[in-house]
Amino acid sequence: MTTIRFAHKDEAPALFALIEAHRVEGHLLPRPLDELERHAERFLVVEDDGAIIAGAEIMKLSAHVAEVRSLVVDRHHRGTGVGGDLMAALVDAAREAGYQSLCAFTHSPAFFVRQGFSIVPHVWVPEKVQNVCTSCALFRNCSQYAMLLPLHLMAGAAPAVSGRARLAVHAA
Repeated sequence: MTTIRFAHKDEAPALFALIEAHRVEGHLLPRPLDELERHAERFLVVEDDGAIIAGAEIMKLSAHVAEVRSLVVDRHHRGTGVGGDLMAALVDAAREAGYQSLCAFTHSPAFFVRQGFSIVPHVWVPEKVQNVCTSCALFRNCSQYAMLLPLHLMAGAAPAVSGRARLAVHAA
């Protein structure tokens, strides 16, 4: 059975392995294991038959804006809809937490565009720029796309879940 849930701190090594494999492929920035241990409980994970096959962090940037960070799907499960299901759960969790917008910074915007995000100028996400970007070595030379999903403008409260499986979202 496949479920989506919040991660536990002791699952940080599994998250690290997923992120590191994706980083080696050139798709993600590195995340140290100790950082993942501190923030594991901010990750939603997709678990299939006891194994974590996907995950992403929801990081609070302000009272109104959260960021999707380190979204990753195990390479053997890509193209199966797992990423879309995870994004739907992230959107639901962000709405439940009271955020008005969800952002992401990525080198590959196509997935996020398919999920309803728009490519925006970096300055449209000042919470990210002020709190994170200004300390980055690539500040002013960033090659990532800023993506924004205005949750408060989206219609309906029903989660967008694919027809292949119903996924349970719950806090650990």
